[in-house]
Amino acid sequence: MMLNLFYSSIIFLFGLAVGSFLNCLIYRLKEGESFLKGRSYCPYCKHILSWQDLIPVLSFLILRGKCKYCQKSISLQYPLVELITGTLFISIFNSQNLLVTGYLLLVTCFLIVIFVYDLKHYIIPDKVIYPVIGIVFLYRLFEIFGFILDSGFKTSYFKTLTNPFFSALLASIFFLAIVLVSQGKWMGVGDIKLAFFMGLFLGWPNILVALFLAFLIGAIIGVGLMISGKRTLKSEIPFGPFLVTGTFLALFWGSSITNWYLSLFFGI
Repeated sequence: MMLNLFYSSIIFLFGLAVGSFLNCLIYRLKEGESFLKGRSYCPYCKHILSWQDLIPVLSFLILRGKCKYCQKSISLQYPLVELITGTLFISIFNSQNLLVTGYLLLVTCFLIVIFVYDLKHYIIPDKVIYPVIGIVFLYRLFEIFGFILDSGFKTSYFKTLTNPFFSALLASIFFLAIVLVSQGKWMGVGDIKLAFFMGLFLGWPNILVALFLAFLIGAIIGVGLMISGKRTLKSEIPFGPFLVTGTFLALFWGSSITNWYLSLFFGI
């Protein structure tokens, strides 16, 4: 019990540190700066930050949410991204299969960047979505060839092996249709790319679960914002964060949701 708690604490702290790096990446991506060099600085007064200012979550609390040098408020994005990253890392980590764990943790980092960047800037950057699609594509190929080498190719396996690729194609075509019908008013091209990634990453039927939950959560929040007067029917709302949320929900509970649905309506 104590050992599990120790490992969980280490993973959580590692997630906090990664979350801090992702915050830096999100900011520098917008500014067109390299995230591989140069020290962190305050976005307002440009003062170089010391290591005491960069301790995940803790520095935010000690500084009471304000820059030590110019007293400007620090966005809640910083501690929230760090905490969410740490929590997701604990949820995903599996010491029994480090390859799959590393793959899922890497994809998680990309999804967090997409979530925050689209929420703030209303765009899913190609510099983020293309690399993560490439990572998942290569992983799927590795998975297929590894499976064939271990078990030998059988015609009956074809459907299982091609499942993610057909899911990606169908999901992207669905979003392409929405973009064309709405002339880009309801969805953007970035959402098509993200849908392709989701299908490739989740496969069938989890892609259906993810899309259903994304639209459901989006509708609930959209209606809530209109009722509160913060948005109108014509207001632009980024859909990427809902797609990312649906992806995580399907990743963790997709099978359970599918089984519940089938048993509820079809008695399966």
